[in-house]
Amino acid sequence: MELQPCLVCGLGLSKKVKEKNPSLMSTHCILHREALASRTLPAEMMDVLNVAIKVVNFIKAGALNSRLFKLLCKDMESEHEALHFHTNVRWLSKGNILGRLYELREEVAIFLDSQQKADFHDNFQSEGFQITLAYLVDIFEALNAVNLKLQGKSINIITHHDTIRAFMAKLDLWKCRVQQGNAASFRNLDSALADNNLDSDLKQQIITHPSDLKAEFIRYFPDIDDKREAWKFIRNPFQCEVADVADEFQEEFLELKFNFTGKEDFKDMDWETFWVKYLPVYPLISHQALRILTMFGSTYLCETAFSTLVAIKTKYRNRLNIEGDLRCALSGIGPRIQDLVA
Repeated sequence: MELQPCLVCGLGLSKKVKEKNPSLMSTHCILHREALASRTLPAEMMDVLNVAIKVVNFIKAGALNSRLFKLLCKDMESEHEALHFHTNVRWLSKGNILGRLYELREEVAIFLDSQQKADFHDNFQSEGFQITLAYLVDIFEALNAVNLKLQGKSINIITHHDTIRAFMAKLDLWKCRVQQGNAASFRNLDSALADNNLDSDLKQQIITHPSDLKAEFIRYFPDIDDKREAWKFIRNPFQCEVADVADEFQEEFLELKFNFTGKEDFKDMDWETFWVKYLPVYPLISHQALRILTMFGSTYLCETAFSTLVAIKTKYRNRLNIEGDLRCALSGIGPRIQDLVA
């Protein structure tokens, strides 16, 4: 049995269920943990982020300012004509906001000057602000990319953990590169530094931030390395040692490891298909592998279902019985066109 508790009340629920069923395996939603771990930011960078949000809100809050800014962008033949709205609910949405703001930074500076917002304009135009903004755009873009990799219908918890480990390794790489004065990992920052040198204080902030991020990821994923070792046999039982497998599975593991047909099947099948096929032959180790592979690593599917529900059952169709429609919308089985035509 597997449960996925929320971060607030999940521990209490898991504890009570484990009292009835000790074999329960529980996990927190990886998407939520990743989003929480991503929230760390040095105070100086947080100040830049807050100013950027205030600038966006100033332009977007009023209909007049929005129209004037749109006209300005049209006159300058800009690729975009509007900024994105900011929301405090979704931290990672700041990546889209900052990205658009950085793309339209020249237009924004002109607009602030025309509106006589000297405080915003001077702050926004300062060299330190622009370089820090470029870094924030890059780091939020990287965090958004990780978040997207964690989403999807056919992603198992092992793949989730691989994605998190890869990002943590990148953080170490980025820190080392910046220490050497190399900003190649950050596209916008590298471009912004083409004609400027990286200030020592800002350099220290950029060095500190990946370290702080990694510390937060370790805090929210404390057992990620232990699980990697425990799940090694699932990834490839033919390149795993017997000592890496729990005692109760070791004899079956050895039989599987020296099964030539199984080794050939493993090359051609995905993990789930392989372990399902060999469940009747090696029930103990296959059952353990499938328990892990069938765990829900995130609430992605549940949230997708809620989004589909909202799209189908609108206020104009609030009396609609959507059970059949929802099942069809969420099903992974596509319709057979020839049957529909017939």
